Amino acid sequence: MGRHIAIVEDEQVIAENYRDALTKMGYEVKIYSNRAKAMEAFQQRLPDLAVIDVGLGDEVEGGFELCRDLRSMAPALPIVFLTARDSEFDVISGLRLGADDYLTKDISLPHMMARIVALFRRIEALQKPVQANAILERGALTIDTERMSVCWDQQAIDLTLTEFWITHSLAKHPGHVRNRQQLMDAANVVLDNNTITSHIKRIRKKFQRIDPAFDAIETAYGMGYRWRANG
Repeated sequence: MGRHIAIVEDEQVIAENYRDALTKMGYEVKIYSNRAKAMEAFQQRLPDLAVIDVGLGDEVEGGFELCRDLRSMAPALPIVFLTARDSEFDVISGLRLGADDYLTKDISLPHMMARIVALFRRIEALQKPVQANAILERGALTIDTERMSVCWDQQAIDLTLTEFWITHSLAKHPGHVRNRQQLMDAANVVLDNNTITSHIKRIRKKFQRIDPAFDAIETAYGMGYRWRANG
């Protein structure tokens, strides 16, 4: 049985096109036309990845609500928005709610498939045999790549897959600037500059909820980001 992908899309023809393309790649795909049906199914069985439209029937922002609920149920579950809404506000809103990626419906099917495959590659990487360097410690930070957990001052921080690997990439080389391409390579995903910036802001906020004084992630303007050498 292939990995289970849930498509939450109120336009049946579009949903079926995505389903057919993903099924040909060996995935098990279920379609849900609204938020209520999707949540009912997710409470019984979580998918391995969720592809969600923002507008769902009469709910103009039903997809955002679903993402919020699903993220609270499964902090590390890959979530992708696939929507016609392409304003910067909507993109930032989706990422702020915890989505790993935000795609617009003008994306080609091959490109969409590549993004989904990249998300699954990260999951597979986590299932490889444990290595001796599975634990990374930087001051108050502890990253366990086996359990995909991040702690600050021994308190757990719930990060999405993309956020986890961005944080890991920064902390692995403290004091070294990681440019956007390096962060994308580490997260094994294709993101534009604004999306990377949104992820960094979200990561900082999650640490600051635990420690309001958190300042370990520094911006190197025009170059990228770095983890403070003494952070």
